[in-house]
Amino acid sequence: MRYASFLIKGEASYGIVTDRGVIDLGRRFGDRFADLQALVAADFPAEVAAAAAEPVDYPLDAIAWQVPIARPVHIWCLALNYVEHHTEVQSAGRVQELPKSPALFARASDSLVAHGAPLRHPGVSEQFDFEGELVVVIGKRGFQVAAEDAMAHVAGYTIMNEGSVRDWQFHTRQITPGKNFFRSGAVGPWIVPRSDVADVDALRIRTTLNGKTMQDDVVASMVHKIPAFIAYVSTIAPLCPGDLLATGTPSGVGFSRKPPVFMKPGDLCEITIDGIGTLANRVEADTA
Repeated sequence: MRYASFLIKGEASYGIVTDRGVIDLGRRFGDRFADLQALVAADFPAEVAAAAAEPVDYPLDAIAWQVPIARPVHIWCLALNYVEHHTEVQSAGRVQELPKSPALFARASDSLVAHGAPLRHPGVSEQFDFEGELVVVIGKRGFQVAAEDAMAHVAGYTIMNEGSVRDWQFHTRQITPGKNFFRSGAVGPWIVPRSDVADVDALRIRTTLNGKTMQDDVVASMVHKIPAFIAYVSTIAPLCPGDLLATGTPSGVGFSRKPPVFMKPGDLCEITIDGIGTLANRVEADTA
């Protein structure tokens, strides 16, 4: 099942995406669930999922995609969470040992756009890099959650292009500035429920830039696994339904390549995760 947020004729709604088109759940259940975040908190009730058998309301080309969760309380992200990615960053002289604890940072919601929306080139830098990542969507509240109980708090999964402005990221030891440029990353196109993913560790992540494969690895290569990530962040602050946890990117990022490869206006970046879908965005020039 694929649950998405979208605009139809300028009105916000949410629904089930099928190969036939979109089933508008907002029209059917909006009096009970205001948006997809509320549906996530309710753990995708069976009666709502049953609407997938109904006729579609709109063709796919009639909707404008929106970020799946409009107002997440937390957007937590991991750096250096794949062994080979750590190795390539280490080779570039940026880090030393593998982080013993999750290398955590946060993103602001306005740093992310929806599937199909343009990524805004930062303008002040030419080092605009791509990072394909699996994102965990939290569905159940929790505080100081033990790792062995963590997966019960997962509603589903989506995809992020965790766009990074590398020179700003490395101005100091604090990488947050380079990770939060306005509209520099993307998330979507939808959420796939956890129950639909038999083995999250087996999922393969592939990033292409203008059709050329740049990243290709499996979730099993992560250093800090999803349960440990959830336990770590829930020790800092309570988990809230709709929180997004970006689990880190595999090797192959642009700044570690020789010569470096960065995203430019007009480029198309696509991130595909087997069993989840494809997040695609073009880069547009900064016109601010």
